[in-house]
Amino acid sequence: MNGGSRVIEQDELSPLVAAAQAGDRAALERLLVRLRPMVLRRCSRFLPHYADAEEAAQDALLSISLHLAEYRGRGSFLGWVTVIASNAARSTYRSMRRRAEDSSAVLPEGADPRTTSVIAGTRLDLMESLAALEEQHPALVESFVLRDLGDLTYLQVAEITGAPLGTVKDRIHQARRFMRERLGAGA
Repeated sequence: MNGGSRVIEQDELSPLVAAAQAGDRAALERLLVRLRPMVLRRCSRFLPHYADAEEAAQDALLSISLHLAEYRGRGSFLGWVTVIASNAARSTYRSMRRRAEDSSAVLPEGADPRTTSVIAGTRLDLMESLAALEEQHPALVESFVLRDLGDLTYLQVAEITGAPLGTVKDRIHQARRFMRERLGAGA
């Protein structure tokens, strides 16, 4: 059994995290193998195409391995992983968008329902709205992404961001209102 299809529990990762932080390469490899399905699922929530989600997941796993020593136990380890996966997916999306804009390609105005799945079109709309949120209200993005896309609790978001719980709830409320307006306008 590879453990990739079941939910990972925080306490079962703690020994692997500690060993990997102490320099045990085999523990780091096992940790990354255990995290990969979860990281890929997180990235898939942002990116419409599996290959793009895989690229973002690889970037996230590389970042986790490079920065594991920086994880100090503030908040949950899985929350820390969620932040990295979410940021990698958003970065991959921005990079893809820049490449498309830099090329002379003509980009379609919206998703063509004959060639784009509903899920892919919805994710593209989500990423466009998320980019607008980041541009217009950057302080709201992290809390929103962690709660609504990362499925973390309000308390976990507060721990990760270092913001008071009330502030986190307010940021998420404002971000949801913004996203609802943006996504509703496209309907």
